[in-house]
Amino acid sequence: MNYWANTSNCSFNSTLDENGTHWRAEYPVTLFPIPILTGITITCALLFLIGVTGNVMTILVVTMYKDMRTTTNLYLSSMALSDLLIFICMPLDLYRIWRYRPWNFGDLLCKLFQFISESCTYSTILSITALSVERYFAICFPLRAKVLVTKGRVRGIILLLWIVAFCSAGPIFVLVGVEHENGTNSWETNECKATEYAVGSGLLTTMVWVSSIFFFLPVFCLTVLYSLIGRKLWRRRRKEKIGPNISSRDKNNKQTVKMLAVVVFAFVLCWLPFHVGRYLISKSSEAGSPLVSLISQYCNLVSFVLFYLSAAINPILYNIMSKKYRDAACKLFRGKHGPRRTASTIKGESSPCWTESGVSM
Repeated sequence: MNYWANTSNCSFNSTLDENGTHWRAEYPVTLFPIPILTGITITCALLFLIGVTGNVMTILVVTMYKDMRTTTNLYLSSMALSDLLIFICMPLDLYRIWRYRPWNFGDLLCKLFQFISESCTYSTILSITALSVERYFAICFPLRAKVLVTKGRVRGIILLLWIVAFCSAGPIFVLVGVEHENGTNSWETNECKATEYAVGSGLLTTMVWVSSIFFFLPVFCLTVLYSLIGRKLWRRRRKEKIGPNISSRDKNNKQTVKMLAVVVFAFVLCWLPFHVGRYLISKSSEAGSPLVSLISQYCNLVSFVLFYLSAAINPILYNIMSKKYRDAACKLFRGKHGPRRTASTIKGESSPCWTESGVSM
């Protein structure tokens, strides 16, 4: 999780050595009680196993089965890649909450793992927004969407979104670094955190606002888009004369929109505490209030778990809400890579792995 806003205010105890001539400082290395850290670690380990397995499965399902390579699933596989990269950064995040100082892994790794985490955060947000825009056009302007929304263009948009995410996260290389308190042994007090330059120059505050814009502006756009989609589907439902093909299409659209709406809701629920905690930490660094700093630290501990829950929950939601995804995942586990069988070819087989799916993921 991106703790580049973390500027800890930690006290230390100083004592005289045996000769009474030198001071020896004892620095705290953890900010939270051991039982809390143990529970957090166990929870994150479970999320790591679920998240890595689920996101790898999502990528494999979209890659290996031709009927799963829809434009919607291309966005979902991009989000799965973002989540996988986020989980790669988890061990270093866990190390920091267990032992935030000293950081002796070097300045480059300090910057790089937070840059990756920040980039993936932006990429996920942009992918959800682009996917929702695509669903809006597909449902509200289906004829235009058939011309404009193609797999080639979607792949180009995904590439562009990743480039925007990397560029937006670029200031992280200036924002964070390894620093230590003046007059202390760097191997004892090194911290991977926001630099003094970032705090003093206002770069820290600017990046907090940038990350907040990347969250709240897409959430506003998603709210508007899904409101328009819901109104469109509701108006169609009120029409008295409706053909069976259109009815089937609307049913599929409703199921897809319902799944994406749940994904967006989970995204907002998991990431809102993260942005609140980041804002509190930036304010505590400015005000120098120990109480605000303590509150912000525990708020970030909660958002720490929710952050990784967000990266692990999407494949679970796909499996619950999309029958087509379940069928493809079942085939993947069985090692079936051939063409998808239909009800007309199985003639009486009752295996749930080969039932015909009417809802596209």
